[in-house]
Amino acid sequence: MVEEALRYEQVADQVREQVRLGALRPGERIPSVRQMSRRLGVSVSTVVQGYGLLLDERVIEARPQSGYYVQAPVQRPAPPGISRPQAHPVAVTVSQLALQVVQASRHGARIPLGSALPRTDFPAVVRLHRILASLARRPDPRLADYDMPPGNPALRHQVARRAAEAGVVVSADEVVITNGCVEALVLCLRAVTRPGDTVAIESPAFFGTLQSIESLGLKALEIPTDPRQGVSLPALKLALEQWPLKAVVLSPNFSNPLGYRMSDRRKAELVALLERARVPLIEDDVYADLNYHGERPRAAKAWDRTGNVLLCSSLSKTLDPGMRIGWAIPGRHTETVTHLKMVTSLAGPTLPAQAAAEYLAGSGHERHLRSVRSAYRERRDRFLDLAARHLPSGCRVTQPEGGMLAWVELPEAVDSLDLYRRALARGVSTAPGPLFSASGRYGNFVRLNYAQAEVALMEEGLTILGELIREGR
Repeated sequence: MVEEALRYEQVADQVREQVRLGALRPGERIPSVRQMSRRLGVSVSTVVQGYGLLLDERVIEARPQSGYYVQAPVQRPAPPGISRPQAHPVAVTVSQLALQVVQASRHGARIPLGSALPRTDFPAVVRLHRILASLARRPDPRLADYDMPPGNPALRHQVARRAAEAGVVVSADEVVITNGCVEALVLCLRAVTRPGDTVAIESPAFFGTLQSIESLGLKALEIPTDPRQGVSLPALKLALEQWPLKAVVLSPNFSNPLGYRMSDRRKAELVALLERARVPLIEDDVYADLNYHGERPRAAKAWDRTGNVLLCSSLSKTLDPGMRIGWAIPGRHTETVTHLKMVTSLAGPTLPAQAAAEYLAGSGHERHLRSVRSAYRERRDRFLDLAARHLPSGCRVTQPEGGMLAWVELPEAVDSLDLYRRALARGVSTAPGPLFSASGRYGNFVRLNYAQAEVALMEEGLTILGELIREGR
């Protein structure tokens, strides 16, 4: 086995060296599998493995019914710069637009680039559904009872156990199970604010967060945010000095839509800054398990020593959004959040919570996450290459370090709402930029999902968008 592995690596090495020396140039056909097999005296399967390695590295590309060719190097688009939102609190009015976009995208799109839904074709999802079906057949009256707050004890235990991987050491008693991450965010906002209060948010921000702020009668203060480093801490410090903020809502790990990862040093500074100001941090950590490099990043709550950070997350982005399994770890606000959960929805869904608990107690979730991370990282790379080929010059695209979403800056003359309507008419969904701003900014931006659609559909979608963007200039 070792010798065979070395042989397929030697196949890849030979092609790489020929490309490096210019013996094989971009666009030129490389030897067929059988030709290379005869040339090197190795099996056809060995050459296929070697060429597979080169395909993954994008040294070569496969052309149907033609063979393998040296792939032309692609200059990826540069990322957008730091955002420049309004410097004062505003009332949020995105809910009507969000509802229209979500409903239209789900019912009229053949190529789903506009949603934030994950892929659900992984074996772990099938395993979870089998557990759920088995529970439904189990003659246990407890499974037909209310799952009262703070929620299923076994699931809370699993959430607490996994939180340690994020640097958060808590007991099951500090976990509240919710119907997805958005309910967790809403409950935490209700616990620390009152109607008319102002909360600070990153900009652009997840439109679900904006809808939650709007529904609670709060105002939003958008803070400048860099697509690589995250929210500007100097700008946040100035906002704390200028405005009576009651909470800050951020996603330090792979935010929606920017996909940035805040460094550990900056997370520690953020937590310390807000503790000194006595302003709670509501941390949306729902994408943190979808990191592309190294270990799962620590949550900002890992530096929380006073219970000032309310952590929210779910299984919706890593496993199955239809299960609606989320949770909050609300620190010193746990009792309040538990009470609000009861008066909001009385209880959670009993069967899904127990199924999630039994699934997480098994040994396969980390293996599943490794598969998801690898698949999404590959899709991200393909997306960036395709965006460079099919979107017109002048477009700028984030290069996320995790998650499944890209934030695309279009030429200034392009209206993303108009683009959304024209693209949907051709079967392509997008999420227009104004959805992600409390003040209606980002009119020439779109958020795109590169994880859900198959590569061929993704390329078709980007080709269509490229055509429409050129027409809209």
